[in-house]
Amino acid sequence: MGELELEFCTYEKRGPVAYVTIARPEVMNALHAEAHFELASVWDDFLADAGLRVGVLTGEGDRAFCAGRDLKDRARRSGDGPDRPATGGGGLTHRFEREKPIIARVNGFALGGGLEIALACDIIVAADHAEFALPEPRRGLIAGALGVHRLPRHLPLKVAMGYLLSGRHMDARRAFEVGLVNEVVPYSRLDAAVERWVAEILESGRETAGAWELAVR
Repeated sequence: MGELELEFCTYEKRGPVAYVTIARPEVMNALHAEAHFELASVWDDFLADAGLRVGVLTGEGDRAFCAGRDLKDRARRSGDGPDRPATGGGGLTHRFEREKPIIARVNGFALGGGLEIALACDIIVAADHAEFALPEPRRGLIAGALGVHRLPRHLPLKVAMGYLLSGRHMDARRAFEVGLVNEVVPYSRLDAAVERWVAEILESGRETAGAWELAVR
């Protein structure tokens, strides 16, 4: 696909692993339209590159994975043009036929669309200070990037409905207890935990991982 010109995220290829970092720390890595489309181009490249087998997605800094949609930017646009690509929030939430696993490295707040993007990943590894929420009900909105559908698939229905209807936050330990998160570690050990998951996936075999991806989706 040629060299990508990126402004709102970074994209690094290390052997068979792609590392994608949302780079808008000044707004807790919230996404505006340009960032959504930029991330879509990154995931297009990731999926097209036969040498890449696993993706890792995170946010810059230690405060936020992604705080969701940049609502100030959305208000300024006043509905002028599409605000995200057909592939969904972060260019990821609507990629139903994706065959390569992606790990969400949740380094802080995963709110609204940020949680929806994490839910679209296959494994979530979280720092112990991370928090998760779909606060849309408190703003008269709906989690339209499939959060209302995915959260009840990850959690018991009543637990999911409690969070969907209230918009309350869930801390990392609670997220692990209810099955939303695969592992919780201190922030200082987050990278090591992610790398351990990456290594185990790579050991499982290319064809096996792809087959499981499609079967589950």
